[in-house]
Amino acid sequence: MVYLTRAEHFNAAHKLANPNWSKEKNEEVFGVCANENWHGHNYEIFVTVKGKPNPETGFLFDVKKLSTLIKKHVIDPLDHKNLNVDVPFMQGQMCSTENLVMAIWKQLQPHIPTEVQLHCIKLYETPRIYVEYFGE
Repeated sequence: MVYLTRAEHFNAAHKLANPNWSKEKNEEVFGVCANENWHGHNYEIFVTVKGKPNPETGFLFDVKKLSTLIKKHVIDPLDHKNLNVDVPFMQGQMCSTENLVMAIWKQLQPHIPTEVQLHCIKLYETPRIYVEYFGE
């Protein structure tokens, strides 16, 4: 099995706050991430597909096509957006990095061609914090 990873980047704002909690409780649990004026991140995303290389091309998958898929289904809907307000597939859920990476998987997976499988999405919120998701 060969694994191919494409890295991309997007910027987005969000706020972590449970609407059922008081401002004080949200600040206690989420700290500065509960800021009512939002805050932003420079996200780095790594999308890994797996499979067997095509014997005629030697490629597992055309990395330009993978980049196009990621841009269309992930980057364009998220880049320079407010995750809590502007992104339909994040509505009604906490905009944590954990929930975001699972939502990204659901957006991208149906568009991955059958000759490869989506293996992993690694999403960096900061240089020191990232989440990996391998599907359900």
